[in-house]
Amino acid sequence: QVQLVESGGGLVQAGASLRLSCAASGRTFRPYTMGWFRQAPGKEREFVVAINWSNSRTVYSDSVRGRFTISRDNARNTVYLQMNSLKPEDSAVYYCAAAYSDYIPLGDKYDFWGQGTQVTVSS
Repeated sequence: QVQLVESGGGLVQAGASLRLSCAASGRTFRPYTMGWFRQAPGKEREFVVAINWSNSRTVYSDSVRGRFTISRDNARNTVYLQMNSLKPEDSAVYYCAAAYSDYIPLGDKYDFWGQGTQVTVSS
């Protein structure tokens, strides 16, 4: 089993930046895709971005493309989410996810999930 530990969330003003981290541990058999999802109060979990093992493919949601950037450091089993130009509508609990695949899964079909980290953006 893989454990995912997230960090980096917080309360910021609109226009600010945050960098989220997600460290994977346990049976991290390669390859595995890592991604980020988010869930705002009263809404369903939403796909944000994902990156495959070999860094050959990334997929961004339209709502964050151009503002957020995903990256990974396989030697450290860590994925990062750089969030720039944050907007109040970005406020949500952000979840890291992992899937045993070098292909980015469809939707939310991931094998493991982190505990989530709160991101709050004030106007």
